[in-house]
Amino acid sequence: MVQDLERVRPTSQFPETAPTANAVFFRTYSRRTDGRRETWEQVCDRTIEGIAKLGKLTDAEVDLLRRMQYQIKSLPSGRWLWIGGTDWIEKPENFSGAYNCTSTNVIDWRAFGLMMDLAMQGCGTGAILEPKYINRLPAIRNRLNVTVAGEIGTTPAEQRRATTEVKIEGNQVQINVGDSRQGWVKSYQSLLELSSSDRFSGEVQVVVNLSDVRPAGETLKGFGGVANPIKLPELYDRCATILNRAVGRQLNSVECCLLIDAAAVTIVAGNIRRSAGMRQGDSDDAEFATAKDNLWQQDAEGNWRIDPERDALRMANHTRVFHRQPSEQECIEAVRKQFYSGEGAIQYAPEAIARSNSDLLPTPELKAEFLQVYERGEIQQWLQNRYPQISAEEIEHRLGRYGLNPCGEITGADFHCNLAEVHLNQLDPHNPKEQEEAFTAGALSVAALLNHQFAEERYQWSREVDPIVGVSFTGLFDFFVRAFGVDWLHWWEAGRPDTVAGLEFKQKEQAYLSRWKEVVHQVVWEYCDRHDIKRPNRCTTVQPSGTKSLLTGASPGWHPPKAQRYIRRITFRKNDPVALACIEYGYSVVPSQSDKDENGNLLNDPFDPRVTEWLVEIPVEVPWANLPGADQIAIEKFSAEAQFDFYMQVQKHYTAHNTSATVELREDEVEPLAKRIYEAIANQEGYISAALLARFDAPFPRLPFEKIDQETYEQLQQGVQARRRTDNFYTALSRYDSGEATVEGPAGCDSDKCMMPETKN
Repeated sequence: MVQDLERVRPTSQFPETAPTANAVFFRTYSRRTDGRRETWEQVCDRTIEGIAKLGKLTDAEVDLLRRMQYQIKSLPSGRWLWIGGTDWIEKPENFSGAYNCTSTNVIDWRAFGLMMDLAMQGCGTGAILEPKYINRLPAIRNRLNVTVAGEIGTTPAEQRRATTEVKIEGNQVQINVGDSRQGWVKSYQSLLELSSSDRFSGEVQVVVNLSDVRPAGETLKGFGGVANPIKLPELYDRCATILNRAVGRQLNSVECCLLIDAAAVTIVAGNIRRSAGMRQGDSDDAEFATAKDNLWQQDAEGNWRIDPERDALRMANHTRVFHRQPSEQECIEAVRKQFYSGEGAIQYAPEAIARSNSDLLPTPELKAEFLQVYERGEIQQWLQNRYPQISAEEIEHRLGRYGLNPCGEITGADFHCNLAEVHLNQLDPHNPKEQEEAFTAGALSVAALLNHQFAEERYQWSREVDPIVGVSFTGLFDFFVRAFGVDWLHWWEAGRPDTVAGLEFKQKEQAYLSRWKEVVHQVVWEYCDRHDIKRPNRCTTVQPSGTKSLLTGASPGWHPPKAQRYIRRITFRKNDPVALACIEYGYSVVPSQSDKDENGNLLNDPFDPRVTEWLVEIPVEVPWANLPGADQIAIEKFSAEAQFDFYMQVQKHYTAHNTSATVELREDEVEPLAKRIYEAIANQEGYISAALLARFDAPFPRLPFEKIDQETYEQLQQGVQARRRTDNFYTALSRYDSGEATVEGPAGCDSDKCMMPETKN
């Protein structure tokens, strides 16, 4: 066994085709041990040991996971890469920190506190804000007058209280905020609860004491990183302002968004946590649909400013939930709105609910009947008549399984979902055994976390009646180029038409996708049967994979790459040790888009004292860029309908949850794409929801991606080699790496689309 393990240990950490890997890995996934950052091998050992222990895996299963992870063919979730195998994640109160996908029905004040707790652990938070849920919130009775007292960090470390204390005398309330994650959460939730309490007879005077909260720069033990409570003092007054406007009534959906996002702003301040959110509102909720309209405003001099009262809404995506088929005109309006503002996506809930009940709908005919009955509003009675053994409580849960995580790839209700990811660009298209091993490893990685028992009743109940996992992949486009050659690219360029050759390509795509899906479900189900766990009824998905894809240079998820060659810009704070190592490794550094002079002009000198963030610029070439004829194909001109067609191939034949998708389109493609979405819903093709992003030909400075030609790429590569002072990135990093980094751990939403500039709407 020892010889076998030695044979699979990596000779080099990352493939040569992934020049971004070192920067991303050491920024995002490598923890500090004894003052040094972990190597890739150490991360693999830590995380596999954690999965093996939690999942009670066999020696053969552990060996498979080790081989696949060392070779970066199959990886656990980004959350698990960061936190798996640590002492911190073995504590029940921290189990949620292993998951980047969650959703919560907003029915009580506790839901708000739970979402803040999740976000502080790095989880992406979904929230359903439809009337049937938020109408269960109590009405706001009391006006709150908040005063913040006590300077952060004034209490000596050994005397700080860890838990929040709330003292009430008449209409006077003092909240002593505890120096812990739970302390922050309780202080926030307690303030919300005061607004609706019937124990007060008038305006409530609230004093928030922050003296026990540790100051910026102190280490956060266990999870990692450092404290930065810079926005915490503003949280309480911000929440009170929102609540006070609703005195005498219940909150509306937008006010709920603002309260959730106020907590998110506090958490991500200073980049101690990156956060992502999804907010789902009813299709007929006009206020929700227009919540972000004119978020950016331009003055007479042409300067842009953001509405400060709604600034926090940028923390989450907003999706409109349709429980009926939208009309063609509604689809057109939605696509047009997304083109100009990036907001207003349609979610077709019946399809999400049908997929989430696939154990009850084993045939296409039964699923079609389900969708028809749902449209008529008779689905609850239909389910009760057909499945009398299912309790009313479970039926309610089943009909609520359309909650989405921030990037929309998981569906469920009050859920936690674990993800794993297969890197298809590392696999041989003509080696089915290798593919089976990679997807088997992914399936075991996610199934192991089903052993978690959550302390929060709503999450544990959801797991008991609806255990879910998600095995994703990345690099699908690269895999198919390797499998089918440049002819496949030319077919894409033509719009993926249903010609004889085109239909043959689609059949081959379907064969791969269906086979992988079958492997995943069989492995998960066999594991669950052996460990006496209820079988998940859906196990496959495709996440955006904006960060983990960079470890192997894969095109993210199912999406085509931005180009055959491009500059990839990765954000760091100024003088970050990893960025300094990148400089020694030969990469150039420029100031970020946010660093400007007093006239609004971008700064050019990265060492200018006014600069706060750096962009490390890395020239990238996709592995198949030099295939004969590949260079002649303009990937950035692939039509929106071709992208949608490929996305639907994945949605139909691989994905059991939902496929996270960002279709890029031009203005003249708005109506054709909208009509195609309308048809996909009307014809019950499996469409749930997809994000749309305007594609502009006008150049923007310092974007995450910038297309370059072969000559420019070769010149930039020569420059990198000329500047490179070491061939060992880890050695370079060790020279700069002392103290604690500000940003540690992956984001709750792992998508390069989140890094695109915000459209001025």
